[in-house]
Amino acid sequence: MLFLDLTLNGLITGIFYALMAVGLTLIFGILKVVNFAHGEFYMVGAYVYTIVCAALGLPPWFGLPVAVASGIVLGWLTEKTLMKPLYSGYASWGLMKDEYAIIVTFGLSLLLINLVDKVVGPYPIRGPELVSVARIEIGPFIVSGHRLVATILGIAVLSGVFWFMNHTLRGKQIQAVAQNRLGSSLAGIDPGRVSNLVFAASGGLAAFAGGLLAPIINASPDVGIFPAIKSYVIVVLGGMGSVFGAVIASLFLGVSESFAAVYLSYEYRDTFGLVILIVVLMFRPQGLFGEKERKV
Repeated sequence: MLFLDLTLNGLITGIFYALMAVGLTLIFGILKVVNFAHGEFYMVGAYVYTIVCAALGLPPWFGLPVAVASGIVLGWLTEKTLMKPLYSGYASWGLMKDEYAIIVTFGLSLLLINLVDKVVGPYPIRGPELVSVARIEIGPFIVSGHRLVATILGIAVLSGVFWFMNHTLRGKQIQAVAQNRLGSSLAGIDPGRVSNLVFAASGGLAAFAGGLLAPIINASPDVGIFPAIKSYVIVVLGGMGSVFGAVIASLFLGVSESFAAVYLSYEYRDTFGLVILIVVLMFRPQGLFGEKERKV
């Protein structure tokens, strides 16, 4: 019974990890850079959800779409204002594009953290739950109503992302740009528009995760730092640029941490992912599902 309970809780945690990691994977797949402000997209989603529901008195089912919309807008603005130079002068950047991406996204991260700290305040605030049911029994398992609903929504969104990537024209364009930016542009695809779409979607996914977890992990200016670190570990563990690998690595990490908290140490549960990452990279430097050619 304990084995099944730990596995279920680990899979639920893994779904939340995947919402963050998939967006980060898409950005890396398109621009081949890491977004160091990704955790702040999560933070903005958590705050928007909490403020819309708690401060304005609107229902949670209205606050969640608003939180997602805020993440989409933030991602869109970030790409338009900060990331566009990466590919507008793509041939002339050379090795400098990595340094540029690190500086601007890290600067954006610090800006958003301090801006929220000054405007909203440094104290954590808790968002309302999506449903009022405290506990739901599923056979021998007991799970909170909010976690169950949030998990179902997370699975639905991740399924939608996979469907979009594999069965729509825009999704195939994203894969084409990730595989060969120059070749896709010669084929008539606008890489700039694809990059903008990916950044907006990444922001929306991260903000969606922040809204879902706002009733569990209180919103605070630095609440996105730890989820972002987990996302970086997952992206490398699953294979840089692989959406499928990011989801599998998220579930694997969630289950591993669930068992590590019980059988090893709860205090060091969050460091277990780094240990797994080191072990995996010793034998597969490209990650579990990575290839020599990075692809989405």
